[in-house]
Amino acid sequence: MPKGPTRRRPRTVARLLDAALELFAEQGFGSTTIGQVCERAGYTRGAFYSNFATMDDLFYALFDAHSEDEVGRYDRALAELDEEAVSLDRVIKQLAQVDAHEAAWFLVSAEFTLYAIRHPQARQVLAEHHARLRAHIVDLLAKLLERTGRTVAYDPDQTARLFISIRDGSLAQSLVEPDRLPAGHLEETFWPVLFRALSHPPQ
Repeated sequence: MPKGPTRRRPRTVARLLDAALELFAEQGFGSTTIGQVCERAGYTRGAFYSNFATMDDLFYALFDAHSEDEVGRYDRALAELDEEAVSLDRVIKQLAQVDAHEAAWFLVSAEFTLYAIRHPQARQVLAEHHARLRAHIVDLLAKLLERTGRTVAYDPDQTARLFISIRDGSLAQSLVEPDRLPAGHLEETFWPVLFRALSHPPQ
């Protein structure tokens, strides 16, 4: 069993990630310093640099953690549906739900994306993390196709990009106009239409 610093490291990383996410959501990635993250987490700068080289690296760790959580949530949503209850509309309704954590994450990731667009090295690394997330979403789409008896009609990676674009665009609009556009409404309404258009029906 790991002892000492090795055993404490996952807890330290988790606290640094939680503190960073809170600060990024409150005041933005560009306005947050390493010192502020360490103070919020209750650690020294040494704890930060033992786990991350830069603030960019901290964000990438946040990105991967959020991706894992979201993919896990979608997997559970699919698994919890009884075979008798499986229908495309029913499954999409489950996947379209948006919680407060995802809305906060959108604020964080949108700002970092703008930062990365202006910095080639960050842009390249972010693209690599996006590619790994899309691979998970492609797998999720394959499971959805299997559960509903449909088959893919277009390139899976491009299809995943389209669904992500709708999700991000819908979240942006719902955060600007929450009274007129509830979070998840566009996805619940139009994802089924798109999914049918981008896949072949059961034989």
